[in-house]
Amino acid sequence: MKNNPVNGILLLYHHRLWENAPTFTEHVGAFAKHSRFKVWTVNTELGFPPELNSLQFRIILLHYSLFVRWFYYQLNKRFLNYIAQNDNSYKIAFFQDEYQFCQHRFDFLNNYNIDCVYTLLEEDYFDAVYNRYTHVPKIVYTIPGYVSDELIKLAKNLEKPDDQRKIDIGYRARPVDYFMGRGAQEKTEIAKRFSEFSRGSGLLLDISTDESKRIYGPAWYEFLADCRAVLGVESGVSIFDLTGEVQDSCETLLAKNPLINFEEISKKILHRWEDNIYYRTISPRHFEAAAFRICQILFEGRYSGIMQPMVHYIPLKKDFSNFDEVIRLFKDVTVRKQLTDNAYRDLIAAGKYSYKTFIDSFDRLLL
Repeated sequence: MKNNPVNGILLLYHHRLWENAPTFTEHVGAFAKHSRFKVWTVNTELGFPPELNSLQFRIILLHYSLFVRWFYYQLNKRFLNYIAQNDNSYKIAFFQDEYQFCQHRFDFLNNYNIDCVYTLLEEDYFDAVYNRYTHVPKIVYTIPGYVSDELIKLAKNLEKPDDQRKIDIGYRARPVDYFMGRGAQEKTEIAKRFSEFSRGSGLLLDISTDESKRIYGPAWYEFLADCRAVLGVESGVSIFDLTGEVQDSCETLLAKNPLINFEEISKKILHRWEDNIYYRTISPRHFEAAAFRICQILFEGRYSGIMQPMVHYIPLKKDFSNFDEVIRLFKDVTVRKQLTDNAYRDLIAAGKYSYKTFIDSFDRLLL
């Protein structure tokens, strides 16, 4: 069909025309910056470029920003037709938030003959998800984001000495849907309970789960630069809704009783699916904190095997039974410095988790 073959990568992504999280733009930009292949990027928000119809790219890369809550809402019919008609292109899909709309995702992969999926699922769970429901030949494990050159430069420019930082402990999160399970609720639970336990401690906190207090763009990095420590949890969820039954059941119950809380809905229905498929991971926020040499106080977890307790962070038990010990450790400047130095050395300076290293591995797979 196409009469102009292009030996390179067409990267389709979606970015609404307002400020977005910098981790998103870093992920998109890393391919063009670091890949040995030529990369052409198209923002689907701007519509379908008619010129695409005369071009057949060797590789089509579908960015995770295309697949949001309204599954492939960011790909209109012209884009979908283009993907379908390019049978000779090697098609790669990057996914995040894979725990919902799974059947739509599987249908998309099968119907459009996707050749490779980059997933946040660990390899032990490939068979239970993609190998069971799709015929995608290649599945690759990845993490949500990596360390950019821009992040390192920003941190060096904005980083302040410990005694000049105005906030003892900072944190931002937003409430999430109940059907994501207990693990997802940790994002707000840690903020609420840490604030309660800290009353009378004399610590200056800037912790919020209010949507109106979210921070974007350069202001986010300025906020980080003012924090001695940040709270954190593993990214991801503890319920992987393979069939859509969990979300449907949860929404039905909420429609009958809008005031029902998480514990009640968990006891009634959600407990049946808790931890059905492991879907927890390190977050780009942990790399940001490491780059800014901020002490991290984190719920105990695996963190993709990248961060270790009392090597890179202060572990906080999920029942807060060691809260007093956590505060004692945080107030010890020597402990804070050791942990932040370790995190900077292993997560940032080593280069193992840089975008350049990630894109090098991506290119080798294509070759």
